[in-house]
Amino acid sequence: MPAECFTCPASRCAKRRRGCSLRVPYKDGPATMKVLLLKDPKEDDDRGQDPYIRLSHPEGYGGLIFTSPRAVEAVKLCLEKANKTEAWETSLKEKWNSKSVYVVGNATASLVSKIGLDPEGENCGNAEKLAEYICSRESSALPLLFPCGNLKRETLPRMLKDKGVPMESITVYQTIPHPGIQGNLNSYYSQQGIPASITFFSPSGLSYSLKHIQELSGDSIDQIKFVAIGPTTARALAAQGLPVSCTAESPTPRALAAGIRTALQPHRC
Repeated sequence: MPAECFTCPASRCAKRRRGCSLRVPYKDGPATMKVLLLKDPKEDDDRGQDPYIRLSHPEGYGGLIFTSPRAVEAVKLCLEKANKTEAWETSLKEKWNSKSVYVVGNATASLVSKIGLDPEGENCGNAEKLAEYICSRESSALPLLFPCGNLKRETLPRMLKDKGVPMESITVYQTIPHPGIQGNLNSYYSQQGIPASITFFSPSGLSYSLKHIQELSGDSIDQIKFVAIGPTTARALAAQGLPVSCTAESPTPRALAAGIRTALQPHRC
């Protein structure tokens, strides 16, 4: 199962599973500042409810929705473990491609393409915008199939329901806290000190790590710039009473880096 932990965006560096600092230059200040990114590892297995039964009946659905890379990886793992890769390649893939496959973000779109499906909507950037995009296009009476995690947000399902777009969710992976989360943070703080900025990639990452961050930061927590990958995570930060210095305009490394630079600029939001 996936676990919230700390890795670089590429998630392949030698420091994966530890606090990894990103050096971000900015004007009128030090040459570099330490930024802590809290992100899940892409290599972990995603296990949950087996989606193959529903995936094997595309005629019963109007299309697919993927809002995270982990959901795509879980579906791929399911096909491999059920020895259904051949059935997918010879018939199921083509049948699903005759329908819409909606995704959030370029990372999700890339994985969807790798399993042979044609994604759309990746430029929407978040679930709210994707829901608006889907509602502007969908007219099928058949439900959309939504493989998702156990901690999925209800924003997209609620928006689709309000617009009369039928949808069925199926849980294909679970998110749990990384067993070494406290040790990883302790190590980071002892070696790197208080970070200038901390970026959260999900509400679950926030909930699993906030207590430890508060304890380690002490009174210095007010000096930290908190950055969110998207509006859902930003709302989770605000709900915890933390000021959101910046929200990335889109869930991409380039947009995130730009947002962090903005957050670290003196006298700027």
